[in-house]
Amino acid sequence: MDIFFIAVIMLLAVALPLAAIYLRAKRGKKSKTPLIANICCFFGLLVFGCIYCFSQSAEAATEAAAAAASASDGIAKGLGYIGAALAVGLSGIGGGIAVGASSSAALGAISENDSIFGKSLIFVGLAEGIALYGLLIAFMIISSL
Repeated sequence: MDIFFIAVIMLLAVALPLAAIYLRAKRGKKSKTPLIANICCFFGLLVFGCIYCFSQSAEAATEAAAAAASASDGIAKGLGYIGAALAVGLSGIGGGIAVGASSSAALGAISENDSIFGKSLIFVGLAEGIALYGLLIAFMIISSL
């Protein structure tokens, strides 16, 4: 419970000056003083948090090391899933942009000359391959977890 109260006090010390800034800006007054107070509270709490975290006993450090060993495996898996999601999402966005550009150009070219349908279809297929490569990379990442 001790850490909960410290967290609430830290949150209030940062949030109250922000509320004062909002209320003063809403009334049309300058908010320089609450902004300076907010910056001072934030960095003061940052220093307090560093001192509090680094002043723990050695016994707490061994317990924390055991907990960190199990937590690091969870963090690695979580980052792996985030990496797989980014691979699929970003390659899907890139593939969509590429297909949009190449297919519109292909339709314009086909409307002028019907004999280049096969050539234009190849370029649209290559653009779709970008998304498939991202999906394959995601499967490789997930299988290694």
